[in-house]
Amino acid sequence: MADPHRFVNELDEEAHQRLIGRLESRAQVPIFSELFDKYVDQIDIKSSDKILEVGCGTGVILRSLSRRPEFTGTAFGVDQCPSFISAANKFAQDEGTDGRTSFQVGDVHNLIFDSGEFDIVIAHTVISHVTDPVEVLAEMARVVRPGGMVAIFDGDYASLTYACPDHSLGQKMDNALASTTFNNPKIMRDLPRLLPEMGLELTNAWGDAVVEIGDGSYFRTFAETYAPYVKRAGLFSEQAVDIWLGEQYRAMENGTFFAACNYYTYLLRRTAVVYQTPMADK
Repeated sequence: MADPHRFVNELDEEAHQRLIGRLESRAQVPIFSELFDKYVDQIDIKSSDKILEVGCGTGVILRSLSRRPEFTGTAFGVDQCPSFISAANKFAQDEGTDGRTSFQVGDVHNLIFDSGEFDIVIAHTVISHVTDPVEVLAEMARVVRPGGMVAIFDGDYASLTYACPDHSLGQKMDNALASTTFNNPKIMRDLPRLLPEMGLELTNAWGDAVVEIGDGSYFRTFAETYAPYVKRAGLFSEQAVDIWLGEQYRAMENGTFFAACNYYTYLLRRTAVVYQTPMADK
């Protein structure tokens, strides 16, 4: 049960294009894009800030940020997937934001940047996918300056649920989607315990439910993108997954669709103390 984002570089180009389409399409769904605007409004971005997004994907978050009139600084994005970075640079050039954004291939577990180099570091729906969340959090804490801000936004994917007339099938598919799509589906529950060890002080946190009732857009593309990975994991027969998908399409067509997932935001300030990973102590 391999998270396709964690092992994205093992996928073929067709799979990359499907994931690129998913990352771009979800950003156009108001109920999801508004959650980004909600936390960015509370970060108090200054015009000259230097911002880093770890696991930037196609760069859609930084492109949105760079279009804000109050921001005239520089935004850097790092992702492990060359196809994502190529798409990010192309989209930024097409939209005219390439003068304020820069994207490069890199490992978020081992960032190439200097300690304290950034004013703000963002992890937007990436902590749930990474191999080692503690290492990534430690790197985020390292590269943000003392007094700088860290924003972490992600889902609690154990709460992911789709309505299905066959409740047993529906519950199993919910669990299968969470386990095959996310390496760390419950990581947001662990952050209050982990973050103080990183020298990150919590300044604000909240939760939001992303819900679609009647029709589906965000959850439609989620199902279409990730249900095939449930098949590949061998958790269900292809027929069972197709039955479940068919139920979702019928519900959207007749206005009886329901899907939901809880998302959480943590805003943090870097203290003078920097967490050292066990590897760094050796």
